[in-house]
Amino acid sequence: MEEGKGFHAFVHDWNSRSDLKTPTHHREMAEWLERESRGGNRRMLLMAFRGSGKSTLVGLFAAWLLHRDPNRRLLVLAADLKLAKKMVRNVKRILERHPDTRHLKPPARDRDQWAADQFTVVRPMELRDPSMAAAGIGGNITGSRADVVICDDVEVPRNADSAAKRADLRSRLSELEYVLVPGGAQLYVGTPHSYYTIYADEARAEAGETRPFLDGFARKVIPVYTEDDAGRRRYAWKERFGEAHVNRIRKATGPNKFTSQMLLRPVNVADGFLDVDRLGRYDAELDYREALGRAVLTLDGVRMASATCWWDPAFARPVGEGAPRGDGSVVAALFGGEDGRLYLHRVLYLRVDPTACDSEADQQCRQVARFLGDHHLPSIRVETNGIGGFLPGLLRERLRKDRLAASVIDHASRTPKARRIQEAFDALLADRRLLAHRLVWDTPLIREMREWRPDGYTGPDDGLDAVAGCLTAEPHRFDQVGGSPVRRADWRGAGTVVAPSDWEL
Repeated sequence: MEEGKGFHAFVHDWNSRSDLKTPTHHREMAEWLERESRGGNRRMLLMAFRGSGKSTLVGLFAAWLLHRDPNRRLLVLAADLKLAKKMVRNVKRILERHPDTRHLKPPARDRDQWAADQFTVVRPMELRDPSMAAAGIGGNITGSRADVVICDDVEVPRNADSAAKRADLRSRLSELEYVLVPGGAQLYVGTPHSYYTIYADEARAEAGETRPFLDGFARKVIPVYTEDDAGRRRYAWKERFGEAHVNRIRKATGPNKFTSQMLLRPVNVADGFLDVDRLGRYDAELDYREALGRAVLTLDGVRMASATCWWDPAFARPVGEGAPRGDGSVVAALFGGEDGRLYLHRVLYLRVDPTACDSEADQQCRQVARFLGDHHLPSIRVETNGIGGFLPGLLRERLRKDRLAASVIDHASRTPKARRIQEAFDALLADRRLLAHRLVWDTPLIREMREWRPDGYTGPDDGLDAVAGCLTAEPHRFDQVGGSPVRRADWRGAGTVVAPSDWEL
């Protein structure tokens, strides 16, 4: 059965009972929800700023769907059961009080069907599943069937602050395809809590994505304000979220959280310490030439003046597995140009084959030797903390076998890792003197940079550690002085000495 008034009129009638006006952005959301729910796709994503009343509107939407067809089965999924129950209670209240839906409430003798976490309206068909049910993202929904699944704030800070948690969230949400009936509708409602949010409109290549998680979903995004080219702002709900109130929110919550929750742009809610936006990008490859017995290495016409390679060894991930978590074995190559900039040319996360005849150490040394040869690197520093103590000798032997003239330098790090990373990156990023090759942008290093924090961070940082080693070991080059040189006194305290002699030979 498909009958009843449109959703916008349904919302208007509800607001009129309380002498409330329907805000412009609510009317915009209502018209979009009705149009998309009647379309052929029925995959929807609604993002609106915090405090916009989107959950209230979605509750009215759920009640309107049951008004149009009481045989529908709705499942509300949230980050926890308590939040999902809140949505169910709200829809029950609407059904009880809206003049168009009061008849859907069951009689007193059937009040057992009117529970806190699920309810069943008066409907023509006998169905096993309730009209509406609540579930937490970690709950068991196996065996449930639904015509409409509403994912209300399934992404929250506690399940989006690490790669492992985000992968688990995506895995659980993928199970909804087995719950939804053919031709059913799916609606996501929320705000982004990570740069790697499930709501992103572009794939994050450095996280292994080839397409966005909600690829193909119709999207409706309503930030608290929009700006034109001249910087003039248009506020979505000026009566409640005008300029003064919005500025107070920004000041109280900080720029990252405000950008995420009010402007709906995916960033890390925690303040970023390694600003990826200040990391340059280039596409050029190394150009090695020899002329008149001298070797010249250039990148896009810029002559390279130095090269640093660092290996932070660990037990490498087996071939075929995803991006490394925890300790990983990483080698990085950095070049210093005569233009004063540093070029992070490659970051390689090593892989091993457990079924191979060679040991894991031999496999890693072979990859590192190939890495040195491919990038014309004259030396490599190997961090000898942990399992790296015996690797320099193995690598030297590998280089002799491969006839590669590169030196291996042992290095024992004594500075705490967090301090080492922060000191290595801070000044270079602030000065925008560090650039990374486009292939580096596709590695887990970029995700590590976005998520890293100096205190209490427990996520992957192996790429950061290797690159920090390169940056720290990069030799300092005094700026070239233009014009004619000026003679100065020798700063070492000793000049040219002429000794008198009065003897004859």
